[in-house]
Amino acid sequence: MRPGNAGGMIPWCARSDAVHAMLVAVPATVAQDVERDLCATAEGRACRVIRVDSPPEPLPEGLLVLWDHGGPLEAVKARCQWAHARRLPTRTWLVVLTTRDGEEAEALISAGADECVAPPGTRWGARLVSLQRRSSDGDAQALRRARDMFQGALDAVPEPLFIKDREHRLVAMNGAYCRLLDQSAEALRGTITSPQVPPHEAEASWRQDERAFTTGQTVEDEGSFTDSKGRSREVLTQRAAYALPNGERFLVGLVRDVTERTRLEAQRRLAERMTSVGTLAAGVAHEINNPLSYVTSNLAYLWERVAQPVVPVPTEQLEELRQVVAEALEGAGRVRSIVRDLRTFSRTEEEQHGPVDVRRAVEGAVKLMRDELQHRARLTCELEPVAAVHGNEGRLAQVVTHLLMNALQSFGERPPEQNQLRLRLRPGREGHVLIEVEDNGTGMPAEVRQRIFDPFYTTRSPKGGTGLGLSICLTLVHAMGGHIEVASEQGQGSLFRVELPALSLPPEALRPPQPVAAPVEESAQAARATRNLRRLLLIDDEPAVGSAVSRLLRNLYDVHVIQDAREALRRLSHGEKFDAILCDLMMPGMSGMDFLVELERLAPELAPRTGLMTGGVNPQAREFVGRRARELLEKPFERDQLCTFVETLMQ
Repeated sequence: MRPGNAGGMIPWCARSDAVHAMLVAVPATVAQDVERDLCATAEGRACRVIRVDSPPEPLPEGLLVLWDHGGPLEAVKARCQWAHARRLPTRTWLVVLTTRDGEEAEALISAGADECVAPPGTRWGARLVSLQRRSSDGDAQALRRARDMFQGALDAVPEPLFIKDREHRLVAMNGAYCRLLDQSAEALRGTITSPQVPPHEAEASWRQDERAFTTGQTVEDEGSFTDSKGRSREVLTQRAAYALPNGERFLVGLVRDVTERTRLEAQRRLAERMTSVGTLAAGVAHEINNPLSYVTSNLAYLWERVAQPVVPVPTEQLEELRQVVAEALEGAGRVRSIVRDLRTFSRTEEEQHGPVDVRRAVEGAVKLMRDELQHRARLTCELEPVAAVHGNEGRLAQVVTHLLMNALQSFGERPPEQNQLRLRLRPGREGHVLIEVEDNGTGMPAEVRQRIFDPFYTTRSPKGGTGLGLSICLTLVHAMGGHIEVASEQGQGSLFRVELPALSLPPEALRPPQPVAAPVEESAQAARATRNLRRLLLIDDEPAVGSAVSRLLRNLYDVHVIQDAREALRRLSHGEKFDAILCDLMMPGMSGMDFLVELERLAPELAPRTGLMTGGVNPQAREFVGRRARELLEKPFERDQLCTFVETLMQ
């Protein structure tokens, strides 16, 4: 062992595999005796001895030997106190080489020394053993304390929290996570997932863990979780990866149960939607009742005429009858248009996404708001041709409706003639479509403008709305890849601008193809010429629908009408033949879906020539139709549309 330079500052490594002994101001002869004693022991041979005139900062770990040169006691006590305040007690043994004994030695012990030893001292190797034991005990105690503090901190987090290693094994978790999985920490530690978790949930969780590991970014996902009782919960999990100084990587995850929040959010969205529909109900009723009034009157008039004995009809009365029928058809068309517009708010179409004719969605929203608008403001519409956008027509119409309603509410109680409302649709910057709603209402101060898109924020009375309208607009517009902004000053009105990315399809490509009447008519003429009419089986539980369809098709096909799908299956099982089948989708007893499933088993050759018709369809039925049925005819339909549909089935 080579001593350090006397009086020099010795470079020091705070942690080393070797044990160190630092001799501070110890005379050379005494220092040699100490080193000799250390070398005589197995522990001391691995010890590095350093001699210095004054102790460095920070103090090293190991044996720290101070020399008492015999001066005033207070000076020696001060050096002991200084050293004790700067050392790590569990990893340092402080020895004072002194000739003092009795009360003076006790004073040095009280000042921080572990021992007072007469120079040159003995049993230095034993002191190293004691120091090592103290260090081990101290490390274990510190480790236990750190572990308990770490686990206590985890358990203090009220939401489930877990930590995984790079192999996706659980290494730590809090009590909330154990309660979530209904298992103890001992059972979970070291596993990748709990055996009770369904495989598809475990696989989804593993993929999100791996995504956080590989990207190094915080990953947030929402999904289902099945608890120990088999109940499905909606959970939001946030994951973040981190690395230790040695490069070892771990993942921390925080789980939030959002089942109730999701349910409440759905209820609030539904409430907002129903509020919108309720606001429009009076206007819709007004729009439908107007055409219905003259449709029913004209039909009553026709009934009176056909109930009379057959007599030649004068030309002027025949023209009047034609006018009556034309008015009734026009009124029915208006009702059908209103019903189509109302369908944009139907939940059955929420999940359908594709090219959207923006102008049609905007016009539909204006139609639904027509009654409210004409009594509250003067509306100016400037609708230019624009490209299609990707989204859902009903959702886009809902955005426009909310913006129009918000504008109307900004007018307050002012007379309608003072209220100006402008709706513009035009191409925006390259590749975008702009929808603008501008009003001359009360406007908004800056503090209100900054919060208008926050959920449940409203400046109106509790009866004036839930405060979700503009928040829903923001969500729907973002879902279509666009953004919404507002410009407003108090007393100067407001301008809402919705910008959506455009598709390359022209608006004409979105319009449904017009029925091709010529081929149908030609085939009808050929059929009438031969009188060998093809047989059509019509199944509808509404006799009036069956009669009406039969009258429209009787010159083209041999139509057989049945009200019960089970009766139709019975007739088919007895060998009755048909060229095509037209069946209502929603019927009591046996639905059109059930009928088609049985038909595929009973007469598989007829299934591809079977079409379904409906006046409304739920998501499950629509999914079935997309998988199993060839066509779907939406009620109400026109004659040409019906003929084209049936002729397609016949082919």
